[in-house]
Amino acid sequence: MKDQFDIYSYVFPEKGGEHPAILISHPDICADGRSVNVLFCTSQRQNRQPYAWEVMLDTADGLDWASFVDCSMLYAVKSAALFKHRGRVTLSRRNAIRDKIKAMFCLADRD
Repeated sequence: MKDQFDIYSYVFPEKGGEHPAILISHPDICADGRSVNVLFCTSQRQNRQPYAWEVMLDTADGLDWASFVDCSMLYAVKSAALFKHRGRVTLSRRNAIRDKIKAMFCLADRD
């Protein structure tokens, strides 16, 4: 059963193929939804620091090497197109992703 912050592989046509994808939809939607929201991850082979909209993940999260998760864009994908469960984002990085999404979309607690 899929859950929020699980990492799966997904073929992102606009990104050149298979990449890790982090489930970000509500847990009920992750478990039973036909479509889910995911975040795109890419390897950190560029030897740079994360941009303001990125969080660094690594083997502790189930990835093969250091990777950046882009928190500036949500992708709606078919749940059935996700394959190869890779791991789960660690608690501290889940909180960092939440903070980045909140900042990137200017989501204040209250207006």
